[in-house]
Amino acid sequence: MRIVLVNPPNCGRSIPEEEYGITSLKMIFRGEPLALETLAGNLGGHEVSIVDLKADPEAEAALIAGGPTADIVGFTAVTCEANTVISLAERLREAHGGRGPVIVVGGHHASLDPGYFHRPAIDYVVVGLAKLSFSLLVEDLAAGRQPDIPGVLAVRPDGPREPQPRSYSVEDLVDSQAPRYDLVAQHRHRYVMSGVGGKVGFVATAFGCTHRCSFCAIPSLTGGRYLCHGVEAIVRDIGLLGDIPLIRFVDANTFGDREAARRLAERLIALDLGKKFVADVRADTIVNDPELIALWRQAGLAAAVIGFEEIDDLRLAALDKRSALDQNLAARHILKGLGIRVIGDFIIAPDYRHEDFDRLEQFLDFFPIDLPIPSILTPLPGTPLYRQRHGELTITDLDYYTFSNAVLPTALPQSEFYSRYAALMKHLHQHINPNT
Repeated sequence: MRIVLVNPPNCGRSIPEEEYGITSLKMIFRGEPLALETLAGNLGGHEVSIVDLKADPEAEAALIAGGPTADIVGFTAVTCEANTVISLAERLREAHGGRGPVIVVGGHHASLDPGYFHRPAIDYVVVGLAKLSFSLLVEDLAAGRQPDIPGVLAVRPDGPREPQPRSYSVEDLVDSQAPRYDLVAQHRHRYVMSGVGGKVGFVATAFGCTHRCSFCAIPSLTGGRYLCHGVEAIVRDIGLLGDIPLIRFVDANTFGDREAARRLAERLIALDLGKKFVADVRADTIVNDPELIALWRQAGLAAAVIGFEEIDDLRLAALDKRSALDQNLAARHILKGLGIRVIGDFIIAPDYRHEDFDRLEQFLDFFPIDLPIPSILTPLPGTPLYRQRHGELTITDLDYYTFSNAVLPTALPQSEFYSRYAALMKHLHQHINPNT
C-alpha cells in the first residue's frame, strides 16, 4: 500500500508571540518527526513517505492535491495541532469529492481525547504507542479485513468514541524495526537544538513515565507503563543518524529504569562514538544516584533537562511532582559539578502576581540555569489537571494550548500577566542564536 505520514505545520496560536514578539521557543527546538519515522520503520513491504509540513510548509498544497495517489494518509497531532489536522483531513476529502485515501489520526491528542477526532473526514484513530497497532491496521486494510484492534478506533457515525483498551508491553516497541530516518533526509539540516548544540537527531530509549504529575500527558500513551528499548536497538538508531553530533533522547524520563540506563551508558562508553547526548532526567534520580550521572557524563551526556516546574514546595506538591526545591537545587549542583549543562523546565501558574514573577527571575539570576524554559500551566484534556480544572477554562480553542497562553483565569490583568511573561522570556533567552 502507498502510505503518506504527515507532520502538521507550525500552527498553534501564541498570544506572547502575536502581541509581544516572543519567538525564542521556536528558535530553540526544531526537531524531526520521530513518531512518524518510527511508524514507517514497521511498515516493511509498503511504499511509505513522510511529509514534514514544519520543515516544508509549501508541501501542503501538493499533499492535498495528491491525496488519491495514497491509499492511507496518517496524521500525528499534539493538542494545539488537533484543529489543523482535522482541517487538513477535511480539505483532503473535499478535494476528491468525499473519497480519497483512508485517513488515520494518531499522536498525543488522539491518545488523550480520541473522541475529538470522531469526524466524518477521519476513518480511524490510533491511540498511545502505535508502532505495532498502526502496522496491524495497515495489514488489515491491505487484506480487505475489518480491523478489530485494541487501541484503534474505527470512526463511524453512531459508533463508540473510544477504542478498545490496549495493554501495552515491550512488544509494542517492535525493537527489531528501526526508524526510517532516511525519509526526512532532505530536511536534516533544519532539525536543530539552538542554545545546546545545533544540528540534532532524535532517538527514543523509553516510553511512558514512572511518575504521574498532574499536568503531564505522557503516562496515558502507554497505559501507565514504563517501557524500555533494548540497548542494541538504541545503539543501532544512534548509528543510523550518521555524523549528527548531538543526539536528543526524546523520552519523558530517560533514566526511569536506572539499571537499563547504566547498561546503555556502559555500552556507549565502550563504543566511543564521539556523540553528545541530551536527556530528560528527574532531579531525584540525579540526587539518589550521582554515580549514574557521572557515568553518563563519561558516555557523552552534555545536557540534562530537569522539570524544576516551581520554586515553591507547596506548588510542587499541588502538581503531584513528588520533588522538592532543595532536591532540585542539589541536582543542579551535581550537574554543574560534572560539567553537564542544565536545561530547566519551569511552569508559570496563571495565579502568578508581580511578586511571583520577581521571585522566579531573582531565583534564576541567583541559581543560573543554562537554558531555562518557562511555560504557562495548561490543563491538557485527558490529564488529572484537566479533570480538576476544566470548569475554570477561559480558552477552550485548542489552537491556544501551546503552553504559552493562559487558558485559565489570571490573577493579574491579562495585559500585565503577558507583559511580565514576555519580559521574563526575553531576559532568559537573550543569548540564544537561532543559527547555532
